[in-house]
Amino acid sequence: MNAEKHIYLTFDDGPTPEATPWVLALLDKYQLKATFFCLGINAQQHSDIIEQIVKRGHALGNHGYKHLNGWKTKNKVYIANADKGATILKTKLFRPPYAKISPLQWLSLRKKYNIVFWDYLSKDYLNIDKQSHFLTRLQKHTRPNRIIVFHDSNKALPTLQKYLEPYFEWLKNENYTPQLLHTRL
Repeated sequence: MNAEKHIYLTFDDGPTPEATPWVLALLDKYQLKATFFCLGINAQQHSDIIEQIVKRGHALGNHGYKHLNGWKTKNKVYIANADKGATILKTKLFRPPYAKISPLQWLSLRKKYNIVFWDYLSKDYLNIDKQSHFLTRLQKHTRPNRIIVFHDSNKALPTLQKYLEPYFEWLKNENYTPQLLHTRL
């Protein structure tokens, strides 16, 4: 009997009206679930897309109200930004933008939130012309119980449109079962 191969698909920086509905449709097509780490400001502007994420059975995480770098932002401002995003998104999951968070910010925020990093950053936001090995690298770094980061942003959309469906096909063929992140924490 084969042990289940769980994987955690995550999408950062949305929702955006161009990318997020496309990602949601592809997740539906393959009957996959993901966790969306949204920016509060985008969630306010596109609450209809947030409703679709939840309605389709995906999980929400907080990526801050705005996409702030913790190493370059005063602690009080950074923490208030995280709190504002959490209030809008109604979630206890928090992913620091750029994975840059100061020790004091981390100590303060971990009391209120489950801080989630990742195991593999897909770099889907890079120029599509530089992505010739994207799928190969993604497959190489996909292992059971890993958290994989994509972005549902306009910048990442060309790469996603080229490689996300073949990756989902590969996940199915390799018997991976995507899970919602809150089940891992």
